[in-house]
Amino acid sequence: MLANMGKKIVHCGAGGAGQAAKICNNMILGISMIAVGEAFVLAEKLGLSHQALFDVASTSSGQCWSLTTYCPVPGPVPTSPANNDYKPGFASNLMVKDLTLAQDAANAAGAVTPLGKHAQELYKTFDASGHGGVDFSGIIQHVRSLAGK
Repeated sequence: MLANMGKKIVHCGAGGAGQAAKICNNMILGISMIAVGEAFVLAEKLGLSHQALFDVASTSSGQCWSLTTYCPVPGPVPTSPANNDYKPGFASNLMVKDLTLAQDAANAAGAVTPLGKHAQELYKTFDASGHGGVDFSGIIQHVRSLAGK
């Protein structure tokens, strides 16, 4: 049955382990999307084009899924929600939910995830400002607002 639902099946362990893997993965995703957004906002402030940053970072140590598949600026990745007014593939309010689950799990397990906590706070603020239905890559809009742009 699972083979009909996805491309890859990974057995993560006992009951609940799959959910743990999902929230850990989505915590990485939320953090990395914020980092990619921050880099593009910095590049804008420094006069670097979106394409130039993409061409460098996507082929060097900054390469990640948030950049190469879901780039938060229009242009470099034609299928990115940024090219469709941030219509959601994965809405920001769902990222808030997953980051909150990750923080709850971290607290219960005695783990410290300061970047995960900060990502949760940024996405909560973005969501509370009326952007919960926007794709999570739209967090770059919030990053820009913090920079006064």
